[in-house]
Amino acid sequence: MNEREKSADRLEQQVDRVLSNLPLRRAPAALEQAVLGEIARRAALPWYRRSFGQWPIPARVAFLVTSVALIVLSVLASSLNTFGAVPLSWSRPAVTGVSTLFGSAAVVARAIPPAWLYLGLGFGAVLYVLMFGLGAFAYRTLYLAPLNGR
Repeated sequence: MNEREKSADRLEQQVDRVLSNLPLRRAPAALEQAVLGEIARRAALPWYRRSFGQWPIPARVAFLVTSVALIVLSVLASSLNTFGAVPLSWSRPAVTGVSTLFGSAAVVARAIPPAWLYLGLGFGAVLYVLMFGLGAFAYRTLYLAPLNGR
């Protein structure tokens, strides 16, 4: 441990000692009342209005099974392009639009020389590393420097 770390540890111990000797403060009455009211309001919510983790287990299982079944049905319906005996004619404009968009993107991608694509990827990688470095520099400068006493 160098001298700076020892000094920081001593300072931390002194601050901890001073703060632990202070009396506990009571929250303002308005804040305490608001917090307790919000806790009571959330406790009174029905199970289906709470977060998914607080749902009863049978409801969670039923939701997951239904979701998986709907996903499977969607994939089957799109691969067969029919749902029972009714053709999905309403989906043709969307499918045509998406295929036209991807076809146009493929034509543009084939028109770009590969060297330009590699240069663009390299430039993007350099920018990514630069932004990562700038973020690390900013973090060290703005957040860690005050803790180290600089």
